Amino acid sequence: MTETAVTHSDIRLGFAGLLRSEWIKLRTLRSTVWCYAIIVLLTVGFGMLLALTLNHSAPPAAGGADPALQTGLLEQERMIAVQVATIGVNFTQLIAAVLGVLVISGEYGTGMIRSTMTAAPGRIGAYAAKALVLGVTTLVVAVVSVALTALATAPILGAKGVDVQFGEASVLLPLLGGAGYLALVAVLAFGIGAIVRNTAGGLAVALGLVLVLPIVMQIIYGTTQGAWAYNVSALLPSSAGGRIFAYDGSTQQTIAESNADHGLLTLTPGQGLVVLLAWVAVSLVVGAILTKRRDV
Repeated sequence: MTETAVTHSDIRLGFAGLLRSEWIKLRTLRSTVWCYAIIVLLTVGFGMLLALTLNHSAPPAAGGADPALQTGLLEQERMIAVQVATIGVNFTQLIAAVLGVLVISGEYGTGMIRSTMTAAPGRIGAYAAKALVLGVTTLVVAVVSVALTALATAPILGAKGVDVQFGEASVLLPLLGGAGYLALVAVLAFGIGAIVRNTAGGLAVALGLVLVLPIVMQIIYGTTQGAWAYNVSALLPSSAGGRIFAYDGSTQQTIAESNADHGLLTLTPGQGLVVLLAWVAVSLVVGAILTKRRDV
């Protein structure tokens, strides 16, 4: 009887297998479940809190009202709807960043990364599968969170005279942008976690970049009035990403024109997305290079 030798190549996973493996890891971790549950609860909770405390009364209908005034009121209602549905993103971005770091740093901390790299000796396949599963899952959870917030707050806003259809493009795009922003923040933090390979260090860098650095730059700008500080702040991930889920109406365009006259940078939603994608790409590429070259 002949024996069949089992080599390392026999247990290597293809990319589909790596995706399944990473999905099982992600959904079976209690930290993941808790992070996603908190994202949903905070998104809906802050949205409802803002809707309930909103002080807005619809003006009486007037057949001969100024069209410009009517347009302004309509834009105001749309802006309110966007703010209510996405207010929670400003808080849940921190949870998404924490989750992104934990997904990769947790394996380094427990030593499980050795098993992962044994199944995927090329390393980049496992790295890409982790990032893809994290990004898609976070996007789905974020979309559900924002959608639930819109549905829960629509009756409250309607009772206060805010008559906005969440399906309108000018409202729907920022809502989708808020969900996309959370997914991109999670992937950005994942890249940072891969670079640092330490949970505490990764969290410090990710949260510092998303939360602390923008505040520092705002303080510097407020103190020095230097346009450079304002412009640097506008290009940071959270500032650029914030433009993705902000209502881009005529008021914002007026502010952008005024800022341009003073040498201050104001990104459009599209530009904000490009800047955020650049941050994500840099973190992922650097993380991939270090993952490939380092010893496990």
